[in-house]
Amino acid sequence: MKWFDRFYEKEENFLQKGKVNLLYGPRRAGKTALIMKLLEKQKAKVFSGTGDDSSLREVLGSQNKTLILGLLTDYEVIFIDEAQRIPDVGWGLKILVDNLPETIIIATGSSSFRLSSEVGEPLTGRSVTNLLYPIALIELAEQWGRMDVYQQIEEFLLFGLYPETLQLPNHQDKISYLQELKNAYLFKDILELDSIRNSDKLLDLLRLLSFQIGNEVSLNELSNSLGIAKQTVSRYLDLLEKAFIIKKLGGFSKNLRKELTKSNRYYFYDNGIRNAVINNFNLPTSRNDIGMLWENIMFMERIKSLHYKKVFSNNYFWRTYDQKEMDLVEERNGNLYGYELKWSAKTSKTQKHWLNAYPEASFEIINKENFILWLINPKSSV
Repeated sequence: MKWFDRFYEKEENFLQKGKVNLLYGPRRAGKTALIMKLLEKQKAKVFSGTGDDSSLREVLGSQNKTLILGLLTDYEVIFIDEAQRIPDVGWGLKILVDNLPETIIIATGSSSFRLSSEVGEPLTGRSVTNLLYPIALIELAEQWGRMDVYQQIEEFLLFGLYPETLQLPNHQDKISYLQELKNAYLFKDILELDSIRNSDKLLDLLRLLSFQIGNEVSLNELSNSLGIAKQTVSRYLDLLEKAFIIKKLGGFSKNLRKELTKSNRYYFYDNGIRNAVINNFNLPTSRNDIGMLWENIMFMERIKSLHYKKVFSNNYFWRTYDQKEMDLVEERNGNLYGYELKWSAKTSKTQKHWLNAYPEASFEIINKENFILWLINPKSSV
């Protein structure tokens, strides 16, 4: 299988001793592969287990210090994949990190609400947390070259950036994989919660969201369309976000009388999943949602770039009651940066309204011509 170099591979001391190294991220994003690659460089005695293993669940979930240390003390690295499947795993990990300060302890999870709830209290001050996304365009640009990314951007708009998708040889194989991912893995963590019995309403909700990319989402409208309570819609949205399927973006305002702030927009972590949800993999030239696809991928790739390069930013959209709007606003170090994410546009009416409202801010249109530089240099103007 082809390997894609990940950003974390270059980070010194990514795996720390004396802490539980938590790695979150969507299913099939490459968490296990990344950890195994990093461990290849460790000339150490490694224990590697998964939360699906009943014997490991029995040991780490026991809270029995003698049992846990008796079986795991002699390893220099302890790696627990899908750790959220182990009840009370946080207390087991606490026993390990408190008693084995020279051991590298790693736990991965594809469900932030499951694993974080398990490890939150026991590991306070004892953990470091990182998030792994599907492949980032900045990772591909470094490995393949910028021109290759530019030439294949329409493929990424349709099929996304999951590692396995990038390796498949043709469109039909990519579509089959994404449909399998949607049907078999997408809701696995959510459906394991006792209070959610099937995925029908979740899929219906995602279908509605897939046609509202770049627009504010009304909980009342979603509630009416789905025939479920507004509170249930809100809960489902929260669960979908914590399972790394969608990402929320709130509104920006410094003038509450003119600007909308109570609504949110939602983007999909991966374009391929979005297209699988609506079963539409038509080429960009024959579809009317190319603007949504572009806005979705650019937003998520920007989030990846800011995260990996440790550029700390508060992110919003901007919209006024009289329909003036900005796709993405970044607030960094006291400065405002406004971005319109347009497939091919070179001009925008938004610029005047945005700069009139915030004269000290900057404004840029991100299109096919400049997106790579914008992602590679998140602190610089393109």
